[in-house]
Amino acid sequence: QVQLVESGGGLVQAGGSLRLSCVASRSIFNIIAMAWYRQAPGNQRELVAIISSTGITNYAESVKGRFTISRDYAKNTVYLQMNSLKPEDTAVYYCNVQVRGALGANDYWGQGTQVTVSS
Repeated sequence: QVQLVESGGGLVQAGGSLRLSCVASRSIFNIIAMAWYRQAPGNQRELVAIISSTGITNYAESVKGRFTISRDYAKNTVYLQMNSLKPEDTAVYYCNVQVRGALGANDYWGQGTQVTVSS
């Protein structure tokens, strides 16, 4: 089993920045992708950013140009740099790692970190 622990959330004013980190409890092999999701109260969990094993990135339209996902395999860590934050970015942010297993893909999730953006 792999545990993912997020950190870096908090309260920030609109226009500010935060950097989220997600550290895995051990080295992970056969990674398909690493991603950040978020869930605001009353909303479904949505994909924010994803980075494939080859380094290809994709972002939700609402965060393009403001958020950057990156990874450091040596540190078993994936990051989300969030700039120009808006109140609508307020949510619990979850780290996700998708791994190729013997019977298909397996998903691992962190416990989430709260991001609150004040206007």
